Amino acid sequence: MYEYKSIFISDLHLGTPGCSSIELSDFLKNNSCERLYLVGDIIDCWQLSKRMYWPQEHSNVIRRILTMAKRGTKVYWIVGNHDEMLRNWLDLELQFGRIRILNEYVHHGVNGKRYLVTHGDMFDPLMYSGKFLMYFGDFLYNWLMKLNRWISFVRRKLGLSYWSFSAYCKSQTKEAINIISNYKEQIVKHCKKQGYDGIICGHIHSPMIETIQNIEYMNDGDWVESRTALIEHTNGKWELRTYDGK
Repeated sequence: MYEYKSIFISDLHLGTPGCSSIELSDFLKNNSCERLYLVGDIIDCWQLSKRMYWPQEHSNVIRRILTMAKRGTKVYWIVGNHDEMLRNWLDLELQFGRIRILNEYVHHGVNGKRYLVTHGDMFDPLMYSGKFLMYFGDFLYNWLMKLNRWISFVRRKLGLSYWSFSAYCKSQTKEAINIISNYKEQIVKHCKKQGYDGIICGHIHSPMIETIQNIEYMNDGDWVESRTALIEHTNGKWELRTYDGK
């Protein structure tokens, strides 16, 4: 018997030092579900193309996902911009056992509603501003994440709880707030046009559940800054879960 109907996680960024791989493996080990959605940016091919980084802990995450699939969980890997190389193969309808690789998917919730499951990069204006700005933005983000790791290291030494400096900066910066607001606005327009009741996405590393113009917007966050997952309970209730050691 599965504990949950569905679990949605995204932006793992395996292949980068910022990935909370140990915490993620522990979370997947202790939470079972009928369906597991990997909502994009699972493996960071952008960074791996520059420098090879793949510790054992990252292989453990892949092994944990494969174990869940072997035990009956249906796994849907929705491609994101950092693992976009897989989009070249989507016409082949890739499927490995219980793991399907897709560009997007329509999830039929326990509550009877239809949710578009997509990474969300298609709604980000930065993705269409040219490769220079796109990669420069990625460079700045990775620099911020390095600073974030040093701050987290100091906090651990002081016995303080986990706190994301990068997430705090994003929540306090007017430009970042505007980008997120525009991102959600584009999503709502798309869902209304296509007749979806809601959307489940990632990409911007900002976990949130809210209703905008009768469209349910649910962002499952990430496993770099927020360490969050979106949970669909067997009774149809939705919940954002922040990793707290279980």
